[in-house]
Amino acid sequence: MRVLDLRRYRLLFLFIAICIVFGVIMLACNFVLRILYPLHYENLIKKYSQEYDLDPLFVASIIRAESKFDANAVSPKGAKGLMQIASITGKWASEELNILQYNEHMLFNPNINIKIGCWYLNKLNKEFNNNTENVLASYNAGSGNVTKWLKNNKYSIDGTKLNEIPFAETREYIKRVNRNYNIYKYLYKK
Repeated sequence: MRVLDLRRYRLLFLFIAICIVFGVIMLACNFVLRILYPLHYENLIKKYSQEYDLDPLFVASIIRAESKFDANAVSPKGAKGLMQIASITGKWASEELNILQYNEHMLFNPNINIKIGCWYLNKLNKEFNNNTENVLASYNAGSGNVTKWLKNNKYSIDGTKLNEIPFAETREYIKRVNRNYNIYKYLYKK
């Protein structure tokens, strides 16, 4: 009787073992990443993203950067809720969107907050010709600042694209949202 010599197949076994370990690690990484990068309020995000012609994963990326999905978040400057809506933006949006009996406390309501945030992002997209960097800079630093920067040769050569952003916080914000967006696309894009 002849015995099969398995030593001849050790490289194949090693390769299979490495593939299994790699697969387990990838599954664990995806599991951990989905915990770190959740997609809470998915139905509201999809609803208002569709209504205002936005990528829902982009909106989720902003929410993660702004509040880490904490509906009760308040910034040091007083911005409120998931998308960190400033009081003045909330009041303006409530008038434009005919939100009856509006008050600032409504910004803690995820439905209202995401609706206003998506409406505002849509406005910024129109104002800045869908230039994502300008939109994000405006969302963080205000559209007035971005408009001034675009008119200044120090920050923009052609008046449409920012070559430099003078606010460090805004530069970091754009990097953070873009990183979030890349991770959300990896985890949730179907």
